[in-house]
Amino acid sequence: MTATLAGTRTARRRRHPVGSGALVIGGDYQGLGIARSLGRHGIPVSVLDDERSIARGSRYVQHTVRVPDLRGEPETVAALASARERLGLDGWVLYPTRDETVAVLARHRRELSRWFRVPTPDWPAVRACWDKRETYAVAERLGIPHPLTWVPADESDLAAAAGSEPLVIKPAIKEHFIYATRAKAWRADTTAELRDRFRSAVEVTGPGEVLVQELVPGGGSEQYSYCALVRDGRALASMTVRRRRQHPSDFGRASTYVETVELPELEAPSLRWLAEVGFSGLVEVEYKRDPRDGRFKLLDVNARTWGYHSLGAAAGVDFPYLLFRAETGDPPAGSEPVRARPGVRWIRLLTDVPNAARDLRRGDLRLRDYLGSLRGVDTEAVFSRTDPVPGLYELALLPYLALRRGL
Repeated sequence: MTATLAGTRTARRRRHPVGSGALVIGGDYQGLGIARSLGRHGIPVSVLDDERSIARGSRYVQHTVRVPDLRGEPETVAALASARERLGLDGWVLYPTRDETVAVLARHRRELSRWFRVPTPDWPAVRACWDKRETYAVAERLGIPHPLTWVPADESDLAAAAGSEPLVIKPAIKEHFIYATRAKAWRADTTAELRDRFRSAVEVTGPGEVLVQELVPGGGSEQYSYCALVRDGRALASMTVRRRRQHPSDFGRASTYVETVELPELEAPSLRWLAEVGFSGLVEVEYKRDPRDGRFKLLDVNARTWGYHSLGAAAGVDFPYLLFRAETGDPPAGSEPVRARPGVRWIRLLTDVPNAARDLRRGDLRLRDYLGSLRGVDTEAVFSRTDPVPGLYELALLPYLALRRGL
């Protein structure tokens, strides 16, 4: 069943629980998309952030609370308690935008549920997403294809992977790595590079938390995702996408150009994996198609909204709003999930343009193809004629964003 514009108009006339709203934790472009989704339905939105939020400029955000730190566990719990007392947020739905925040909400779910609606599942389900060692162990148990992966305890264990280059060195828990290196993974083309990269990674994460993985051939455009709102083992809403471009181009920390596609073969393995760990909530399951055998191999599972989630609303599946309805007792009806329309495109120009410029210089992208792709865009991550101030904020904050998070 595909969502229709008429269905969206009807949803906007719904009455929501008195005193209920949403607290978005993180006010970057992902948080901004959540605020716009909910605000357009008349739902009060506040933002909690430890950065300079572009979402604070949105017409749909009532309050923005700036705190010193949301990366530490006790600091996040204390910030949530303070925001609740200050703004009167009892019964509001929490929307985390970072993996470390998801982990905090899961670990403190019972405590936080006294005051908030917490859509994050319990810690065992989140841990299976958060720690790639567990992610791949579940996939292996279920027979779901994934890249060949080694978990070396020390340098001596690298011998098992040596000779299989090119290889990828990546963290089991990316938050312990990405803030220090601003990289999602490193490539090793020789045994010497493997050893050197492994040593550097261990210095950041500590021993036992570095994965060595086969490099699945093909660029970022071979990456696909199954996105869904899941309850009790079934998808209430779903969207399948192809990541056409990403930033950086090799091991992308974030998507920059994404298109919805018809790819039903990703649904069954995704739902099997999620059911195995008892997952409920919003989720993005990432795959890469291996051109050697045509199989889609599981890469990652994100237990939260994803950067391009606002593509869903443009394609007929407004994920943050559907989650709000489910958390407040009004889930979408029907035996079949609401599915996104194929062929809808999303872009984040701030990262797509400079990344495309680098690819053009290297000869990995043709100018005609790039300009042609821009003519087919349906929605932009930040810029909006009806909510223009966040786009101006983002331009003004370019130096800060580049320094703080590499955009």
